[in-house]
Amino acid sequence: MALIKKEVVDQIILQADIVEVVGDFVSLKKKGQNLWACCPFHHEKSPSFSVAPNKGIYKCFGCGKAGNAVQFIMDVEGTSYVEALKYLAKKYSIDIEEDQSPAAVQAQNERDSLYILSDFAKKYYVNALHKNDEGQSIGAPYFKQRGLSAATINKFELGYSLDSWDDFTKAALEKGFALRYLEETGLTIVKQEEGKQYDRFRGRVMFPIQNVSGRTIGFGARTLKTNDKKSPKYVNSPESPIYHKSDVLYGMFQAKQSIRQEDNCYLVEGYLDVLSLHQGGIENVVASSGTSLTENQIKLIGRYTKNITVLYDGDPAGIKASLRGIDLILEGGLNVNVVLFPDGDDPDSYIRKVGDTAFKAYLEKHSQDFISFKSELYAQEAKDNPVKKADAIREMVVSIAKIPDAIKRSVFLKQCSLLFGIDEQVLISEYNKIHLTEQKNSRSQPSQPSSYGSSSSSYAPGSFEEMAAEAEAAAAAEAAMYEEEDQQETDQNSVLRTREREVIRFILNYADKEVEEGLTASQFMLGELEDIEFKTPIYKKLFDLCRLKLEQGFLPTASEFMQHEEKEIRTEVVDLLSEKYELSKGWATHEIIVPHESDLVSYGSEREVLRLKWRNVQLMIKEQMDTLPRLTEAQELDKTLRTIKALKEFEKQIADLLGIVVSR
Repeated sequence: MALIKKEVVDQIILQADIVEVVGDFVSLKKKGQNLWACCPFHHEKSPSFSVAPNKGIYKCFGCGKAGNAVQFIMDVEGTSYVEALKYLAKKYSIDIEEDQSPAAVQAQNERDSLYILSDFAKKYYVNALHKNDEGQSIGAPYFKQRGLSAATINKFELGYSLDSWDDFTKAALEKGFALRYLEETGLTIVKQEEGKQYDRFRGRVMFPIQNVSGRTIGFGARTLKTNDKKSPKYVNSPESPIYHKSDVLYGMFQAKQSIRQEDNCYLVEGYLDVLSLHQGGIENVVASSGTSLTENQIKLIGRYTKNITVLYDGDPAGIKASLRGIDLILEGGLNVNVVLFPDGDDPDSYIRKVGDTAFKAYLEKHSQDFISFKSELYAQEAKDNPVKKADAIREMVVSIAKIPDAIKRSVFLKQCSLLFGIDEQVLISEYNKIHLTEQKNSRSQPSQPSSYGSSSSSYAPGSFEEMAAEAEAAAAAEAAMYEEEDQQETDQNSVLRTREREVIRFILNYADKEVEEGLTASQFMLGELEDIEFKTPIYKKLFDLCRLKLEQGFLPTASEFMQHEEKEIRTEVVDLLSEKYELSKGWATHEIIVPHESDLVSYGSEREVLRLKWRNVQLMIKEQMDTLPRLTEAQELDKTLRTIKALKEFEKQIADLLGIVVSR
């Protein structure tokens, strides 16, 4: 594996803006000091994914994913640490000197080797299209016939596979690629029992499939032999460690910026639909490549926009088969519009027929919200048949029930009522039945962590009285929490872990804050806890690292620990820096002054030290008490009792400083 110099790594991390990096994959919205979005790593309807620009970190309070810009690329792209650094270096135009010798390439891990092989295959097919006689006489005319310009062909790196059994396989093997990688990517089919190996793609035009960062992960291929009934029209790469078709949308790499800018994504079915629309100036378009739309593909679009416009071919049978995709989009919390083309046309054929300007006008004129589209579709089918009409209405309500937003549900129920001429209350009753059934089914499922965006969000303050009540409730809850922790909690190890965590959190968050002139919080806390042995492994590691940094003459900074070689340490540090809630700006509007923890560092650091010491003393008392029944000699018993008495006196002294009453 090629190594990157530390100074270059530091430069990459310094220049990588967490908001820009995450913003390439997720549509962020500012709430308070941080930015929020639905998590790109797990399915959720309310945003719990937070980005803190001032700390350079992200944190999902639902699934727990956390880290800095490098870790985000590793998580979202599934790459190694080095590959993530390379990605960021390319983004920020930072030069990386690395060994490109055959030995270094050979040393790449298996996943990277598959990427390298896929890139080689793409270049091979591009070269075959432009520089091979067969490609020029067969492949190029096909693209020309479909109206594709040289610029579009180059932009999407279209190619051609020669009509030969093993021309590509031979070329790849001669370049030093291992046969097992050729088989794993599906580029070569190996028949072990027959001792044969041959190209999967032969005599086809090639459409490279890329992930969101632009790396080639697979291929779609169309045959040009219209008279060959045995050969399928389209052949795609099989699933591999780098290609999962349910997670990928064709054209997303080229479309993502436009999708974010237009705040809308056009969803089509085929490769040529994407290419023709792109060429016509509609760049915010992606394709499901002939497969049924999946939850992960919807989540991928949701990173960039909450609005999807589905472009349907004018084929009623195909439309009915695709309607499940609309329900999935609704369930994912996205907004759906639909455009239906005239019978016999698809987006590719229609834009070539009417031209770019007329096509764009058609999209604007014929775009319908999903409820109008689906209602009209079912209404035509039902006509005067009351049973079919009832089934159609029920189908509509099932779709509306998928929508997580209550206001949108209400609006669509009213719209459905008007379209079908049925009492709105009947639809509401039907919705309630569906909702109750879903609730019963979900009771066996684990509950999801709460996240911002609910009705209790601190970003939407109400009246002064509501805020005062909220403050009183929050204060009562905090008091109850501490009372339970300090006086009623029996799980000593759990409480001790919490106290150790809070000490480390305080040190990392306020390492350079002064508690008094010339003494920082980290220096004070590490000095006061010099004789304390941390029991929780992860916090012991962090405490020892902090102490080591201080001994070396440096303050223990969180940013340095976020680059630690151990993922557990990187993740925990980000977790300690993350804040799930912020005070609403409405408090200041009502002149309610609530001091932040950062304003009380001196008080807080002393208190966290005392709390940890108090818990350690309690644990020591318990350990001594547990030994009493096993003591047989009077001298040992007397010594232990005196130790317990001294520890209890120390416990009381600390409790007095904390303002806690110790029951006897």
